[in-house]
Amino acid sequence: MLFTYPALDDAEKRVERATTGIRAALRRYIAAEPPCWADLLARMTRARALAASASVAGVHVSDEDAIAAIDREEPADTDRDAWRAVVGYRQAMEYIFQRHRNPSFTITEDMLMAVHFMICQSDREANPGRYTPGWVCVRNTSTGDVTYEGVDRDRLEPLMRELLDYANEGQGESVLLRAAMTHLNLVLLHPFTDGNGRTARCMHTAVLARDGMAAPAFSSIEAYIGRNRQTYYDVLAEVGGSGWRPERDAKPWVRFCLRAHYRQAQTLLRRTREMERVHAELAELVETCGFPDRTVLALLQAAFGIGVRNASYRASADVSQSIVSRELGALVDAKLLIPEGNRRSRSYSASPMVAEIRQRLRLPDEEDDPFAEDGRGGAAGDLQDRLCD
Repeated sequence: MLFTYPALDDAEKRVERATTGIRAALRRYIAAEPPCWADLLARMTRARALAASASVAGVHVSDEDAIAAIDREEPADTDRDAWRAVVGYRQAMEYIFQRHRNPSFTITEDMLMAVHFMICQSDREANPGRYTPGWVCVRNTSTGDVTYEGVDRDRLEPLMRELLDYANEGQGESVLLRAAMTHLNLVLLHPFTDGNGRTARCMHTAVLARDGMAAPAFSSIEAYIGRNRQTYYDVLAEVGGSGWRPERDAKPWVRFCLRAHYRQAQTLLRRTREMERVHAELAELVETCGFPDRTVLALLQAAFGIGVRNASYRASADVSQSIVSRELGALVDAKLLIPEGNRRSRSYSASPMVAEIRQRLRLPDEEDDPFAEDGRGGAAGDLQDRLCD
């Protein structure tokens, strides 16, 4: 028996509909007629998700190094062991994004093991690509005390097969519900020696991708989880208790995930609309200065708080290293970018002029509770109308 949740209630369905509406508006920006900055937005979104999921696992990487990982470049500040973990996680997510393009995409045990291997390949003690050989438990890393006792080891494989069947063929009316329950069961079954949370978050996205969720890179809730790490831990502890008890109520977890999807979609739509506005003004500035149109991408990245390195600008502009160096130098001379760090870790941040444009065009950062009723059909529906008008 797995943790189950039969169907969304009316409030949960309302939040799901609102999330779907926000994502539809987002697709109009990034899918129908992709603007020139759509690739930058996608790379920044993937980098933030990568950095967030790594941070939940205790691996810390800067936004600039996260972009470098997405672009397959070397880091400036991340140590070797952490970098290998970050690259492994990037490979796992890219594997899922590529597999979902296959019309017959199915989440198999082999795929699960491949994802886990990529995530944990840098740590052989984690038994990458295989179930834990011994007792299933979670220990406090400081004291060594057991804080969670998993399912009996001889029941693990049958339950994992049941979970994979559910992930592929679950009869739940909501793919968001199926993704959430796949995530929950995988974390609480705790089938691997290490990397259970990262694998579960990957598989959450894989379920969405398998069900045809457009642009799975924009559907991940990992950035939200990273911003709300303690709440994530708390709700898993509330639902899971101290051991495998699948009869416990999963509602707090389901609502956490629905709230995460809603708020992450809200954040991405707001960021997309802001990027459109900021890009338009920066494009005028670049034209006035007589710089190539592509240089606006460097300013745009810096304006949104991620330092620009030679490699990230080369990936955005698709030009040679010599042109990158020349154009970034010109932006510095024009006092549009500010160089920081030494040669190896050199990055460029937004100048006060560029930062002021971003600040002036910033949209309200509204993080309401989508489950709160406001007398007009619910906060979620109201916010959907405001964001999608």
